[in-house]
Amino acid sequence: MRARAGHMALALIGIVAACGPVPVEQAELTCLRDAELAQRPRTNVAVGIGTGFDGDTRGFGSVSVDLSGDYLMGRDPSQVYDRCVQRRSGQPPRRPLADQPGWTG
Repeated sequence: MRARAGHMALALIGIVAACGPVPVEQAELTCLRDAELAQRPRTNVAVGIGTGFDGDTRGFGSVSVDLSGDYLMGRDPSQVYDRCVQRRSGQPPRRPLADQPGWTG
């Protein structure tokens, strides 16, 4: 019984540790996507034609839209980025959003 309680305590410690802050560099990369979605929705359209085993030609397609609440609320992408990095890492960003590689704002 005592061994089982010890294993459960170790598992709980592992779960809590996994919820801790991430390095600021990792948070900046993750939060860049949040800032992009605050600026505009992301859409993806795929269309194609395929041939089945029976020789019939068929068309197919899909549409997806990623839409954030920050975009709908009209929030500033820079503020979304700053808050996200602070929340995930416990630290402010090393560089502002405008100076991040890959930012096209």
